Amino acid sequence: MSRPAAAAAAAWSLLFLLAFVATTGLPSRPPTGKEAWNYVEVRDGAHMFWWLYYADSQDLPLVMWLQGGPGGSGSGFGNFAEIGPLDGDLKPRKTSWVQAASVLFVDNPVGTGFSYTDRPDGYATDVATVASDMLVLLQHFFTERAEFQSVPFYIFSESYGGKMAAAISLELTKAIAQGMVKCNFAGVALGDSWISPLDSVMTWGPYLYTTSLLDDYGLKDVSSAAEAVKQAVEQQQFQKATELWSVVETVVEQNTNGVNFYNILTQEPDERRASVAEEDFISLQTRRHIRPLHGQSLSELMNGPIRKKLGIIPKNVTWGGQAEDVFSNMAGDFMRPVVDMVDQLLTAGVNVTVYNGQLDLIVDTMGQELWVKRLKWEGLPGFNGLRWTPLDDPTSPGVTGAFCKTYKNFAFYWILRAGHMIPSDQGPMALQMLRMITQQV
Repeated sequence: MSRPAAAAAAAWSLLFLLAFVATTGLPSRPPTGKEAWNYVEVRDGAHMFWWLYYADSQDLPLVMWLQGGPGGSGSGFGNFAEIGPLDGDLKPRKTSWVQAASVLFVDNPVGTGFSYTDRPDGYATDVATVASDMLVLLQHFFTERAEFQSVPFYIFSESYGGKMAAAISLELTKAIAQGMVKCNFAGVALGDSWISPLDSVMTWGPYLYTTSLLDDYGLKDVSSAAEAVKQAVEQQQFQKATELWSVVETVVEQNTNGVNFYNILTQEPDERRASVAEEDFISLQTRRHIRPLHGQSLSELMNGPIRKKLGIIPKNVTWGGQAEDVFSNMAGDFMRPVVDMVDQLLTAGVNVTVYNGQLDLIVDTMGQELWVKRLKWEGLPGFNGLRWTPLDDPTSPGVTGAFCKTYKNFAFYWILRAGHMIPSDQGPMALQMLRMITQQV
């Protein structure tokens, strides 16, 4: 973005927020100061959108947020439903991460959110391409915004975003060493992340059984369906494994009367459950895991006032319009684990944090702990030898909000009373965790 364009964007941002004061009663001072956004063409015809909120203080770190799916939008869901300065009603969020960091939302992979591709072959089909695309974007970003080159830079993620974050962090570490990217990479945080898909699927049955959400018959059904996924993964048939993963979810729904995969204390809405008629797994999984990140009110916000505010979205691009294509193109890579990438990051000395919600099913904590215990990192015995430390809920002193354990460059946070979307479920605790990871407390 040129200097005049950047100035115009900042001015429009201010006018946009002030305009809402008259209609919604927002305070006269915007909850965040400076903003910027732009596109980067990461490959021929493949355009990635980013949106940056500057922290009030230059002493605070820079955090890049990566959403899940794949196909979930950071500029939309992560921004307005989880950690941005405004919520979905455009009211200030008390637990916004912009209080503790400058926050960079990137719609990735290409085709997610406001990102788009001009060509049918422009979508990413694996995390290697996702990482390569992001490296191009980060090269542009840190070159054009040199003020962030020395600022501690963290990658935070959620769900499938964690799988992408691991791959991106590894490539970024190499690029920095080679002088290709100039930035102060300080660490990666993997939230409820799809690092080892099979470990998640194989523990769904035991987790639901121990929480009284499956009976003996249900446990047998879910475990049997999960075993088929395991066989496909062991045979390296990853497309088949993704299809069978969808079958396991249907079996879980049928035996739990529709438990919500994102929070076991709630039920899945009827419209997201498997229909009686056969439905191809891409459509089914889009309905289960992509559409919830593109609710009607959020879509109307993003394709209405936000689109108008940004002023650079091509006329033929709809926010979320290519999300299903993003997921379908990644289906063959979906069930591949990236545990080895986490091992490489730890061995390279990169600060790695895993954090997980107690009530999450799709990436349950039991599954996360299994792959962590198989790490080959030399510090693992020391980590395993520690007892965890309780952390008070920031809003309720004396009430435990989380547990954590840290050894050398690895940390694990167990977030209580939270499901898959931790910042939405436990905003104060998530903000506290951010400050701890970025060494602000």
